[in-house]
Amino acid sequence: MTDKLDHVTLEVIRNALPAIATEMAADLHRTSYNMMIYEVRDFCTAMLLPDSRLVSQNVGGVSHFVADLGAIIVDGMNRYGAAGFKPDDVIITNHQAVAGQHLNNIVIYMPYFFKGELMMFSMVRAHWIDVGGISTGFGGGAEVVDPWMEGLQLDQLKIYEAGKPVEILLKVIRDNIRFPDSSMGDMRSQVAACKLAHRRLDELFEKFGRETMMAALEYIFLETEQRCRKVVSQYPSGVYEAESFLDDDGVKKDERVRIHAKVTIDQEKGSMIIDLSGCSDARKAGVNSRTLAGARVAYKSLTAPLDPVNEGSFNALQHIIPEGNIMMAKYPAPMSGWSTVIPTVVDTIIKALAPAAKDRIPAAHLGTLGASVVFFGRNPKTGKAFVVQSIEGGGWGGRPTEDGESASVSVCQGDVRNGSIEAIEMKTPVLVERRGLRTDSGGAGMYRGGLGLDVHVRNFVEGRWNLHSPARVECPPWGLWDGKPGNTSNYLLKMPGANTFEERDQTRYPTPADAEVIVRSNGGGGWGNPLDRDPERVRVDVIEGYVSFEHARSDYGVVLNPRDNTIDAAATTKLRTEMRATA
Repeated sequence: MTDKLDHVTLEVIRNALPAIATEMAADLHRTSYNMMIYEVRDFCTAMLLPDSRLVSQNVGGVSHFVADLGAIIVDGMNRYGAAGFKPDDVIITNHQAVAGQHLNNIVIYMPYFFKGELMMFSMVRAHWIDVGGISTGFGGGAEVVDPWMEGLQLDQLKIYEAGKPVEILLKVIRDNIRFPDSSMGDMRSQVAACKLAHRRLDELFEKFGRETMMAALEYIFLETEQRCRKVVSQYPSGVYEAESFLDDDGVKKDERVRIHAKVTIDQEKGSMIIDLSGCSDARKAGVNSRTLAGARVAYKSLTAPLDPVNEGSFNALQHIIPEGNIMMAKYPAPMSGWSTVIPTVVDTIIKALAPAAKDRIPAAHLGTLGASVVFFGRNPKTGKAFVVQSIEGGGWGGRPTEDGESASVSVCQGDVRNGSIEAIEMKTPVLVERRGLRTDSGGAGMYRGGLGLDVHVRNFVEGRWNLHSPARVECPPWGLWDGKPGNTSNYLLKMPGANTFEERDQTRYPTPADAEVIVRSNGGGGWGNPLDRDPERVRVDVIEGYVSFEHARSDYGVVLNPRDNTIDAAATTKLRTEMRATA
């Protein structure tokens, strides 16, 4: 510690910085216009140093958003130079050459000055409902062949210069999006959140001074790094590998997309290398990304998942992702479905370490960002176009000591949640008939995989449904240690007058009023042999509707009395003995 930085002051600053980012998030949440922000919470708020190091991110902020924020600052500094930023400048960017995500993920950031010196940048990345092109409704999937087709590309543009709006640029943006009131309202909300951060930073810098603040940051980074190294040092040294696949990329339907992770542990140093060079090369379909998110989210999950995130969270991690890889695609590769691959990459990295830590590593979770509910139409009461958007969670993998969580979003998404039924029905002419857990969707195991969801929606007006299934149908979330895979997702459609639902896999599919859709999400994989599961737990699962009577017998070897669901102990022992003998 220095003369000006004692332990109490350090702890105050350590807790104040994440609190600022979290207050930014609360401000954005209260003032935004678009349900993807104020309901689903598809955003993150953060502060970074001019050298691109991450100071803090809001608690619960989208995990895979934070991985690329530093790259944006590096690019901005190269573009403008430190002298090119002025107080109250506002910069907007979503360009895929730097931040390889879908174009809806708009970054707004502002420089923070203390006594004339550029000290930090405040930043908000948030999902706009629309940025032109085919971006509305989570993009267009495989049909998007390049960024120009996807939407507006905004490349480190100042929309406010020293607090003065650049009206011509704002008009160009407004005139080229379908929902300008929503998107421009979200932009103002992002700016307000950044300004709030500056007021709070003023309070800290005025109270503690520049030297103390910067010294505290270096201590925080170092201590965070040391905590992560300590966790990694609990794994045996070695090289661990795993691979998995996506069904296809949406264009080449007969060719799987390879994901390969090689993890190298140095126990003595507490260091980890995550090598993704074995993953597929970039594809012609929009499943590409340009991000460190796969490696960083996996590393954070393995080391200190509950601690605040800052640059020190990743200092002991080395990542190898070659240029041209599907995870480091070179612009202008299409990236509208950039998030398709990332949750499975995270799962694959974690799976690689299963032999080194059987008591810590879970089976695979849903492996996608969730099943999306997307419907486009025009509200007859207002005459205005609308889009329903929600992200539905699924099952997480069974764990070494307990079942997987059900109906949860992916490891990449922080506090993202599904849109509330009340808000969806109040704002749009649709009816959510049911949102419930899918029986038998969790992979069987000694510890069962979490359950996915069935979301049943009826549209009261004609419109178009996005019914594009995630690329994890033929390659389901895997089980570990003889656990079975989770059940996979799909979309079901029933037209008015029809008696049955039929599977569909198509974007922007036209439907008349009173069509019905069921959106199904993946369950998680099971952990351990299902025949080792306590029969009483199987019985409870049947009573709760998590497992069917038939699957209790076929997957778990548990025989129940159909009248009262009591366990037939003798029949169960006999059946399990037969099943083990034929396994």
